[in-house]
Amino acid sequence: RERRMAAKSSAAAKSAESAPQELTITRILDAPRDLVFRVWTRPEHLVRWWGPTGFTLPQCKMDLRPGGAFHYIMRSGEEGCEISGEKPGTDHRLRGVFREIKPPERLVFTWAWEDENGKLGHETLVTVTMTEQGSKTKLTLHQAVFESVTARDAHNTGWTSSIERLAAYVESL
Repeated sequence: RERRMAAKSSAAAKSAESAPQELTITRILDAPRDLVFRVWTRPEHLVRWWGPTGFTLPQCKMDLRPGGAFHYIMRSGEEGCEISGEKPGTDHRLRGVFREIKPPERLVFTWAWEDENGKLGHETLVTVTMTEQGSKTKLTLHQAVFESVTARDAHNTGWTSSIERLAAYVESL
């Protein structure tokens, strides 16, 4: 058993070394997969959980189809943004295009931050997979390829907080 655990740890370490600019987060949500997919794909649900703790989503536009675009504006709350150190009420704009939509199991979309002049930053690809686990859902989020490990780590912090909010939201429904 110890040998197998050591082999798994070693494989995980090699994977992290070979893909340092990729992010994968996995979480078991206490909600059925259809519900989890629905709250990822409907603006009326997204505005209730999207973004790190304390953030709001005052703008949530999406055209949910392959090739359809989305545009979100996240606003930092009273505490500001602990990730970027920005002041309260700072808007964070992001845009993307849906590449694949396979209800209720998979979403693939591009992701790019947008500055106040509409100029897009570095683009990554996000894949969200939802797998049934009895009455629960295994959610796996993969995002790549980041410009830097620092950018990956910032997204890890933001996504982890956002997925915590998602978990609480779906469990309340």
